[in-house]
Amino acid sequence: MRLFDPAWAGRNYRIQTAANVVSGLGNAAAPIATTFAVLQLNSDWGATEIGWVMSARMAPLMVLLLIGGALADRLPRHLVMVGANLFNAASQAVLAALVLMGHPSLWALMLLSAAGGVGQAFYAPAAEGVILQAVPAEHAAKAFSVFKMALNGAQIGGAALGGALTAVVGPGWVLAGDAACFAVAALLRTGLEDVSERDAAGPGLVRELVVGWREFRSRQWLWAVVLQFGVLNACVLAVEAVYGPKAAAERMGGAGAWGLAMAALSVGMVSSGLLMARWQPRRVLLVGNGGVFLFGLPALALALHLPLAAVAAAMFLAGVGTSVFVVNWMVTLQQEIPEELLSRVSAYDSLGSFALLPAGTALAGPVAGALGLTGALWACALLCLALAAAALLVPDIRRLERRPAPAAAADREPEPVTSG
Repeated sequence: MRLFDPAWAGRNYRIQTAANVVSGLGNAAAPIATTFAVLQLNSDWGATEIGWVMSARMAPLMVLLLIGGALADRLPRHLVMVGANLFNAASQAVLAALVLMGHPSLWALMLLSAAGGVGQAFYAPAAEGVILQAVPAEHAAKAFSVFKMALNGAQIGGAALGGALTAVVGPGWVLAGDAACFAVAALLRTGLEDVSERDAAGPGLVRELVVGWREFRSRQWLWAVVLQFGVLNACVLAVEAVYGPKAAAERMGGAGAWGLAMAALSVGMVSSGLLMARWQPRRVLLVGNGGVFLFGLPALALALHLPLAAVAAAMFLAGVGTSVFVVNWMVTLQQEIPEELLSRVSAYDSLGSFALLPAGTALAGPVAGALGLTGALWACALLCLALAAAALLVPDIRRLERRPAPAAAADREPEPVTSG
């Protein structure tokens, strides 16, 4: 099978994939660097301060996502992404400079983390629309799998390299590298072609948001999965950004060890991407939700105080589950959502899926203080399992099926001519 067959890997697909690989390298390294910057800059800081810095990024993301989605359906999506990337490059460069100069205040770290969330709010809905629009329906599973494999491959290198460099040269230089990656990705995305059909005048921003909301709420499978991931993502982020690094610092060797564990997550995504490029399950959401049952394994491994190798194996399996879910989810969105509404629906998807992240990261420290680190990890593991099981109660998630891709014009049988 030729995964990069030119028949489906067009210009926009190739550019967006390449740009995501570049930015993915920096984005995988930056959270590790930020977490250990907080731990290293002040001996009195711990899980609570990590949670506050991470939640500061999520707050503006939640506020601005819907506006970003509406703008991405109204303006050329590639220009929205370029502007967002440049903004993120600037904010990360300032953050890197403050860390390199030493002892920045907690409020400064939170402010610059929030700036990163602003850029992401405008970037994410536009990016989702571009990649979904760039892929023909008959090659969707293959194309989305290759796209995720490329991104996850970059995250493997970014996480492993980020952890190692944080330990060797310090978090400031890793954050500077992330700023450079954003700048290069912005340059690449200037080459994207605008192929969307839109009315530049439009019915107005508020009206566009209302139309997007009606589209979102009319599909039970869509809002049910978004509600599921609203809680699920808060648990996963608490483990990956707060509890995992804390456990690594206490008993697994620090930043380098957690970087390897995060790399194992991406290895799982890449390896399962090969499977998803070939596999086209009939019940896409049922199979996708099957992957969600693996999400809680890292928290379980950490709660059991397993060694690094076992934690990495759990992260690997969680990565497999992530790939299985994401590819089937992207196929479903492309199949079920009209192209002109993709960015707005994606914005509501992201808003609901990420809505609890600020609270989740902010409360991660206090929850660990109340339950202990091990108790908090057990709570995350059990909640992930319960959410995966609860989704199966929704009939549409169990029953929604992949539709056959429309045949090419040349392959269709001629229609009979009728009279009257």
